[in-house]
Amino acid sequence: MWWSYSDAKERKNKLQREITRRQKRGETFTALQAPRGIKLSKTFWGQAWCRNLESYQQYENRLPRGRSYLRQGNVYNLRIEQGLLSAQVAGSELYETRIHIQPLQRPQWKAIQKACAGQVNSMLDLLAGRLGDGVMAVLTDKDGGLFPKPKEIRFDCSCPDYADMCKHVSAVLYGVGVLLDEKPELLFTLRGVDQAELLSEAGQSAVSGLDQAPSDLGDADLSALFGIDLSGAESVPAVVERKPAGKRAGVKKQAVKPAKKAARKKSGSS
Repeated sequence: MWWSYSDAKERKNKLQREITRRQKRGETFTALQAPRGIKLSKTFWGQAWCRNLESYQQYENRLPRGRSYLRQGNVYNLRIEQGLLSAQVAGSELYETRIHIQPLQRPQWKAIQKACAGQVNSMLDLLAGRLGDGVMAVLTDKDGGLFPKPKEIRFDCSCPDYADMCKHVSAVLYGVGVLLDEKPELLFTLRGVDQAELLSEAGQSAVSGLDQAPSDLGDADLSALFGIDLSGAESVPAVVERKPAGKRAGVKKQAVKPAKKAARKKSGSS
């Protein structure tokens, strides 16, 4: 037992030295912090991702170790991009872990859009998971929803474990649920689809109306809003003409000079 503790402590120190060395080279290391408590995720999309992950029997033997690794703060720099999850995971060493996920097939995405047509009026409600049960059931369906199926996932880890899903991969997959708590839109990014395409016509009009509203204001609208009469064309030049006070002063100065010269000439002749 004493040797086991000593070895674990030495491995931890070795990893910390490796991280420090990389940081000195300019690399950043941000540990993904899982929330305390039984559940790894707190929001709808994070919890739905974890439930879907646990529904696949071929993963059940490896998932518990991954949860443990994530809770220990061993997942660093998790990034979600289109078709790719990447992170560094601390084990016996610091391992590079990449998970390739196929984009959502267009026919499947079109089927989701059709099933949700007219029912998604708010982007905020969509990302918060505050939609009708029917819509959410479509989006989270195990076979036809947004989540990837095992056959669409390919693992790549630099660790020596040759199992299809090592504990480092499992930790990264669980980490996605934690990250979706903060940025649920990353699920759509991962699957290569645009969540705005789920908005109903009313929702689309509300979003586009915000962009078009300023350009639709005419002279009559400005007159009503600010009490300004914009119908008279003479008022604009008048304002511009009175503005350069320095130029008017110059004109007056030039007008005085001839008068002074005339007065001096008259007094000299007398």
